[in-house]
Amino acid sequence: MEKIQHSHVEVRGLKLHVAEIGSGDKVVLFLHGFPEIWYTWRHQLIAVANAGYRAIAFDFRGYGLSDQPSEPEKANFNDLVDEVVSVLDSLGISKAFLIGKDFGAIPAYLVAVVHPERVSGVITLGVPFMLPGPSAVQNHLLPEGFYISRWQEPGRAEADFGRYDVKTVIRNIYTLFSGSEVPVAAENKEIMDLFDPSTPLPPWFSQEDLSVYASLYEKSGFRFALQVPYRTLTVDCGITEPKVKAPSLLIMGEKDYVLKFPGIEDYVRSGAMKHVVTDLDIKFMPEGNHFVHEQLPEQVNEFIITFLAKHST
Repeated sequence: MEKIQHSHVEVRGLKLHVAEIGSGDKVVLFLHGFPEIWYTWRHQLIAVANAGYRAIAFDFRGYGLSDQPSEPEKANFNDLVDEVVSVLDSLGISKAFLIGKDFGAIPAYLVAVVHPERVSGVITLGVPFMLPGPSAVQNHLLPEGFYISRWQEPGRAEADFGRYDVKTVIRNIYTLFSGSEVPVAAENKEIMDLFDPSTPLPPWFSQEDLSVYASLYEKSGFRFALQVPYRTLTVDCGITEPKVKAPSLLIMGEKDYVLKFPGIEDYVRSGAMKHVVTDLDIKFMPEGNHFVHEQLPEQVNEFIITFLAKHST
């Protein structure tokens, strides 16, 4: 970890935090999800660099050590697509492999759709291809207490999270979202109420890890995180008939609650996703949960490095 270098690049008037290790022309850019941050890729950054790649993870605007945009409520996924390309430009990188986890999968795929010349390949974890818009996640097919529905409601998550310190919020989400069931609150209860305080941290997530995450979210708060991804997930991104032609790999834990979203497991297993992501391989990990890259890093790293080697020129 001590070999990872930290810096900031200026993108569209915002200073974005960048963590980087390794060197060379072959570049891998990691895109985090929520409640994650650059640190979520700690195992992958080192492994990929040791395999001969320049490995980079940055904090999206509004997250961690990156600047907050002046009007977070106006942001959407198109801003993150532009941000990924601008980070590559700022670092003098013409082309890279993109690896996205959770909502980070969405800009990874969309950059490959809109700027295919900048993408050597795409790897996503936990979330298959989905296009932001009214039907991205079919909330109406899930109970009223579905966590995305709750967090899309202005002010509701703020009030829920505000009852606790940041470290407790991160602990609760990491623990709850490590399970195989979709987080759904009872009527008149909140998502944080689902957490049983006697539940220990997952064995692969240490107190030190929790402290790092908490320190980064204490700086940024949750304002932007609630906007992107949750409150902008239904905003049409203006892309019709998308195609991802870059070589792609989806890594999916079979105990990831996302597979229980309406239609998702059939979409992934039936091959329907290949109509959009045409050169796709899928790896299922029987014991994997939503945080599979932290839970089972050696296996995930092997999948990643094998894919990179196959598609590096």
